[in-house]
Parts: sequence; C-alpha cells; structure tokens
Amino acid sequence: MQVADLVVGFSSRSKSLLGALILFTSIHSGTASAQRAETVWPTAQWQTSTPEEQGMDSAALEKLVASGIPRSFDSLLVTRHGRIVLDAYYAPYTADMPHVINSSTKAVVATLLAMAYKDGLLDRLDHPAMDFFSDRNIANLDERKKAITVQHLLNMTSGLEWDEGYVGGREQSMRDMTASSDWVQFILDRPMAHAPGEVFYYNSGGSQLLSAIVGKITGKNTADYAQEKLFGPLGIARPAWRRDPQGVPTGGFGLAMRPRDMARIGYLYLRKGAWDGKQLLPADFLAAVNHATVDMKARFEPALRYADQFWALPDKPVFMSVGYHCQVVMVLPERDIVAVMTASNFCEFGRLADEISGAVKSESALPADTVAAEQLAKAVADVATEKPTPVGAVPTLEAEISGKTYKFSDNASGIKTMTLYLAGENPHYLVETAAGDPALRRLDGPIGLDGLYRKSAPGILGLRAAKGTWKDEHTFVIDLQFVGGGNASTWTLTFDGDKVALRSKERDGREAQADGTSGG
Repeated sequence: MQVADLVVGFSSRSKSLLGALILFTSIHSGTASAQRAETVWPTAQWQTSTPEEQGMDSAALEKLVASGIPRSFDSLLVTRHGRIVLDAYYAPYTADMPHVINSSTKAVVATLLAMAYKDGLLDRLDHPAMDFFSDRNIANLDERKKAITVQHLLNMTSGLEWDEGYVGGREQSMRDMTASSDWVQFILDRPMAHAPGEVFYYNSGGSQLLSAIVGKITGKNTADYAQEKLFGPLGIARPAWRRDPQGVPTGGFGLAMRPRDMARIGYLYLRKGAWDGKQLLPADFLAAVNHATVDMKARFEPALRYADQFWALPDKPVFMSVGYHCQVVMVLPERDIVAVMTASNFCEFGRLADEISGAVKSESALPADTVAAEQLAKAVADVATEKPTPVGAVPTLEAEISGKTYKFSDNASGIKTMTLYLAGENPHYLVETAAGDPALRRLDGPIGLDGLYRKSAPGILGLRAAKGTWKDEHTFVIDLQFVGGGNASTWTLTFDGDKVALRSKERDGREAQADGTSGG
C-alpha cells in the first residue's frame, strides 16, 4: 500500500499531521543517507553525533556503558558512518591517557608490512621469511624452516615450536624470549614442530620477526616507518612503542595508543584501506582480513578465525585486532561501525559484537530521543567520576613508619624495598623491585589517603594510580593500578616494631608473601 492510499479519507488536520510526519521522516532519512554517502576523514579530529542521528539507540548504548563496569573497561568508543556516537572513559582512566594495546600491536605491524608490499618493497606475501635473515647463523635450519613465508608468519601458521599458553602451558617461549639478549635470534633458532601452513598456534615471536622484516625491507626503524606511512597520514601523534634489546620495535605487543587513535586504525580498514583519497593498503591483503579462514581452534569462542594478525567472527561478520585483556579494535563492515574497547580483563567478543550491532535500529536517522540521550550522557559522566572508597582511622604508627625504608627477603612479587612517605603534605611511595623489565624496577608516585587515587607521571606501561588506607592500627593496604596498562596490585603491610609482613596480590590472582625489616 502506498502512502497516498493512506491519506485518502483523512480529515484535513490529519492530512497535515501526516504530511508533516512524512516530511520529518524524509528530511532525517535524507540527512543520514547524505552523511553516509559523504565519507568523513578524522585526520584532524573526529566528528561527533548523537546515536539517533546515525540510526543507533541511545538507550541500548547506555546499557552497553553500564556493562563496561563488570567487564572492567577502561574505555568504550563507538563510531558509525565516521562519527563518534559513544565515547566513555572509566575512572581513573581518562581520554588523554595512552593505553597499552598489547597484542593489538600485531595488527599495526601487519598494516605496515601490507603498506610496504603495496609500495613494492616486498615482492610477494609468500616470500620465504628466512631470506631476510641471511646474515645470521640460524640453528635448526631445515627444509621446513626454509619454507616459512611471510604469509605463514602473518597467519601464525609458521610451524615453529612455541609455547605461549594459548592452549595451556606456561608461556615459556615468551619468558625465554624476553630474557634473551637477542629476541630475533631466539625466535629464528626455534626448532620446527610442524610443517608451515599445517597448524595455527598463537605466536608473538612470529610477530617480532615481522617487525624486523619491516625494518629490513624499508631501511627504516619500524616506528619511524609507521610515523611516515601510517600514524602521520591518519593524524595519530607518535605513540610510545617498546623495543627489544637490539632496538627493534616490538611486533607482538608494546604499543600505547589513545582510544580515538586506535579507532583511526579501524576506520582505515572500514574504508577498505583508503584514507582521504589515497589507497594505503592492497586489495589482496584486505580481502584476506575481511574473509579470514584460518581456524584458531579457540576453545573459548570456537567460531574465531584468523588472517594477517587479525581475529574474525565471519558469522557476525566482524573482524578485529585483539590485545590481551580486551584491547580491541572491532570493525563491523555491514553496520559501518568501528568500536574500540580497552580493559583490564577478558571479554566475550561475540557477545560484544551482538550488543554493539543490536544498538543499530535504522540505516537512516531516528527521531531525536532527548530523554534517552540525557540518560546516556549521565551514564558516561557517572563512569568517568571516581567514587571514593572508605578510609580507616589514622593511627599514631603512621608517623613512625613514614620515611622508613623496609628491605624484603626474596619473594615472588619481586619487591626489594619500600618506602612510604605518609605524614607530610604530599604522601608518596618509592618501591624498588627485581623485575626484569627496566620500566618496573623503580616505582614511585603520589598516593591518595582520602579514598581517591593519585596518579604518577605517564610511562611506557601507562601511569600508576595509588591509594592507601589503614585497615587497623597495624595494617596499611595499598591499591596500585597501572592505569592504561591493565595490571594492578594490592599490597597489605602489617607492621610490628621494625618488622613488616607483606602480602601482595595481583589482578590475575597471583599472591606472594615476604618479611621485611627497617634499618631505622
């Protein structure tokens, strides 16, 4: 039935109302269609929009914001048609903080390799990987290892023997690699467990080789090449990027980026590798990412597939970069959506994709919903506001221990010494550790004693936020969060004269105990 048929028999007033409704719907539908047809490029900054203007439901997004609390989100960002419709940050994390993206770094390195391939610096993706390391003496070099290609490294089907705990295990290969003086050599020397292309196994070592290959074929440091070819053109300020002992930017982890910059990477893929009139990525690489076929054998989500350092759920359809503890850039091509999550715990990719996709109610603009929009804004403001936790009464002991340095026996937490300055106007802490990572050997910063965190200066692993309270007259508890880094520790200190007992607990459940003494 046509609209004109419905108008027949209406009173003149009814006809006027219906006409206004048709005009209203037509205008909004046309606006949304025009917006989608006119591609926007967030090089300088992202445009923002109400969800309804982009056919999304504010009430559904409000529920998504609330679900981020039990999911331990640090941030949640959703764009549709190139415009941000949701931008939430969970205290104590804030929008201006870079966030360690863990294994989402892999997708960035793969993107750089694809750019070099498009520009002819790499002749083909199935080029034998060992060719790029002919200057090295490689152990266990057999015909199977010689057959490893760049594409095998991209798909994590190299066949190299590797333990990263993907299907159980102790992550021994990762531990050994990071403890070695030459990461690339350590990876190249691994024996073969399978023929290349035979088995998928999650391997960050292969990603480190990809970063090294980017450096070799471009003649530039991977980070410098990224700044020239990717970050600069997309409007991303140069991010912090960890390096191995030889100075090679880490390929499997180690980038720290702001959520809005992470979204730019996703938007490049949503727009089929183009950016503001220039094609940056080659078609065959994009096709593989969009139609991932390598079975990840993931017990936690069996539908997952893999291609070119990207994860995918083809039945959704969704593809994404994924970092440990839900550092995710999710692309939903059919919905014209890029979503970014950063968090300090794991998340269910399929369920998140369904919730985000489910917030789409129309391909054109929806009527404005002032009440729902206000509720969404309130939810975003609420999660961004830090809530103070209770604090205990301050005992006289606080002044006695303030400024004393306590030395601890060897312990699993790695804490060697701790000094707390609690009695002055600027309470702070100083902790020395036995960590293998130089960035963790000295931890210092302010500490809140009023139930609110105080934040340190930012570092390569994010910044630290700390607060402490007296549990009783002899027990002081410190809550230390690596904001933007995902780690967290709770240190419980029980004082007895010049002695102190330390109990530490990490966010992942690991616990340790140690005894300490003060030299006065």
